[in-house]
Amino acid sequence: MNDANTMRAISQDVLGGPEVLREVRVGRPAPRPNEVLVRVRAAGVNPTDWKHRATGGFLGEPPFVLGWDLSGEVAETGIGVAAFKPGDEVFGMLPYPFGHGSHAEYVTVPARALTHKPASIDHVQAGALPLVSLTAWQALTEYADVRPGQRVLVHAAAGGLGHVAVQIAKARGAYVIGTASAGKHDFLREIGVDEPIDYRSTDVTEAVRDVDVVLDTLGGETSVRSLRVLRPGGIVVSVLPVGPPEFYEEAERLGVRAVRMLVEADRAGMEAVAELVESGKLKATIAGTFPLADAAKAHDLGDTSRTTGKLVLLVD
Repeated sequence: MNDANTMRAISQDVLGGPEVLREVRVGRPAPRPNEVLVRVRAAGVNPTDWKHRATGGFLGEPPFVLGWDLSGEVAETGIGVAAFKPGDEVFGMLPYPFGHGSHAEYVTVPARALTHKPASIDHVQAGALPLVSLTAWQALTEYADVRPGQRVLVHAAAGGLGHVAVQIAKARGAYVIGTASAGKHDFLREIGVDEPIDYRSTDVTEAVRDVDVVLDTLGGETSVRSLRVLRPGGIVVSVLPVGPPEFYEEAERLGVRAVRMLVEADRAGMEAVAELVESGKLKATIAGTFPLADAAKAHDLGDTSRTTGKLVLLVD
């Protein structure tokens, strides 16, 4: 294959730590009907990336190219694509989980997974937003139907998903309670949290009551314990799709609702995200940027689970 038919990508041959990631040359894909070939400029890195790198997750055994977030330019359109033309700046999330592959120079994407990138933000911002924003949007608006004046608890509110969820909840008119270590409370207040809680020194289930919606980003026992802070009819939406059956059993006993979800690619959701961005109500905090070749360094940092905001790969 000559260079015109190949591209750089981050791949792995075995499961393991960040050191298994390497830059390779692979065949450049071509768009099928209703698909768009995107020249990637920036791609977010999310906890699901390092979990799949280490365990295989939904994807099984490697080799594979990770990455679901992307921002870039349309390089080519497949048959039937009417919404975009070459040169358009777009952003979106590849279909989760099996549409992965944005940690590369090019990727093919179903046209309906994309929308136009807001002109007011650069590719770094746009590449950071899709997966976390869609997750938060679907959890808070589609499953929880957050309304003005409701009390919303966001776990790990300074993290990549959490800090975006806070802003979406505030845009919906909610009173937001957010958990994070004490050193991150100033940041929480800056992004709109009304009531920061230090999870290290405070038992949230004792300190918080009468909550309408909990966004559970941690899973496990946190999912079950979060049910106890709800008022009757309240809901915990967990973004961890697998967990103890007690989650549902305890919800029924308490007269509240429990939902587990996986984010779905969705143009309507991305358009809602773009509107929030354009109105100044949503902005990603960037914890770090890395050249594509340094993807392992991004994973190293992500593995600490101590970052504030999002990590982004830059694809020159």
